[in-house]
Amino acid sequence: MKKIVRKHPHAIAHHKRGIAARFSQFRVKGLSWLAAFMAVLGPGLLAGLSDDDPAGITTYSILGTDYGYRLLWIIPFSTILLVQFHMMAVRIGAATGQGFVAVIRQHWGRTWGYAAVIGLLFANFGTICAEYAGIAAALGLIGVPAWISAPLAGILICLVVVLGSFHRIEKILLFISATLALYIVDGILAAPDWAAVAHYSLIPHLPDDQAGWIAIAATLGTTLAPWGLAFIQSYAVDKKISVNNLRWEQVDVVIGSLLTGIIGIAIAVACASTLNKSGIHIANASDAALALKPLAGSFATVLFGVGLLGASLLAAAIVPVATAYSIAEGMGAPASLDLDAKHFQFFYAAFILLTVAAVSVVSIPGLPLIPLIYSSQVVNAVLLPLHVIALLLIAQNTEIMGTSVIGLKSRLAGLCSLLLILACVFALSFT
Repeated sequence: MKKIVRKHPHAIAHHKRGIAARFSQFRVKGLSWLAAFMAVLGPGLLAGLSDDDPAGITTYSILGTDYGYRLLWIIPFSTILLVQFHMMAVRIGAATGQGFVAVIRQHWGRTWGYAAVIGLLFANFGTICAEYAGIAAALGLIGVPAWISAPLAGILICLVVVLGSFHRIEKILLFISATLALYIVDGILAAPDWAAVAHYSLIPHLPDDQAGWIAIAATLGTTLAPWGLAFIQSYAVDKKISVNNLRWEQVDVVIGSLLTGIIGIAIAVACASTLNKSGIHIANASDAALALKPLAGSFATVLFGVGLLGASLLAAAIVPVATAYSIAEGMGAPASLDLDAKHFQFFYAAFILLTVAAVSVVSIPGLPLIPLIYSSQVVNAVLLPLHVIALLLIAQNTEIMGTSVIGLKSRLAGLCSLLLILACVFALSFT
């Protein structure tokens, strides 16, 4: 009698909805290097650029507005760490075929898996609210109230994520991410002192007050957000990135991370060369857009506002997806953007609940959103060491990684990066 093999629902969903037969065909047929790269493009680019979300834009804007060029170095420093840890997360996903929480659940037990879910949920929800606050702020520049813009955006994003296939969703997200290039134009229009930009970007200057250390911790937390590290691993698994694809996926990670850093510097520079010089203080990214008008022109304001809207839409999709990945993995349920939406899926239910909750919070009149946005990035910085420790333990575990364990150089580099992150967090605590 022939044995019947039951496929995991995750695999069946991919097969039924055709996740990217075209991707795997490119890789298997060994076409040109461009085809090979295009086949894996996505995880690094989306995970990197989604870090330039409304919370990130607000953080970079405050960094430049309050401290000028002085603390620019923290952005390139964070970008280097972003490359390192995104590569590690992708490597783990490719080697194990599992997301971050799924690996923890399988190898360290359900209790640690639930703990990881709770930690990520705690850190991520404030960020999800920040994304919808960004949408409300961007559309508020043209007079659309938050109680209209936030729910409308939530409905549209839910329809795209729940009803769309993986490939279609990815194309939409990559298209939206292109709007972030507008911030580079904004940085150039601000006519900064390029010599000062280079000097303070390369040579660290420590802050002399607690607010400066908070700005550094917030910048580190918004660039190296734990949800981003969890997202890129789960998304790489969802895209079926294998160990054989790591060479090209590393290029995707480097490009995405570098663009993240460049855009972050452009935002900080635009504010440093205009608002800081004029002694203007801001509370959020939309304040920065309005304040730029008399200093850099109406065009700069439009670019800043459109970039804010694009960043908000991109991250409002990605951060709840990252959180839904983690929740579903923690529960042992299928986690994929290519699941069959005609039947109940825990992954989609988690995504919708997170979206509804965030939209409801943002729609409350008079709610102090800015402290929530800024403090969520500090929370990310505080929780980041725990996530990095888990990544390092997993990446060097032969039982989990097999022959794909990281080498001695990567371990030492990871340990040094962890110590630097801890130093920033402790400096924040003791200042």
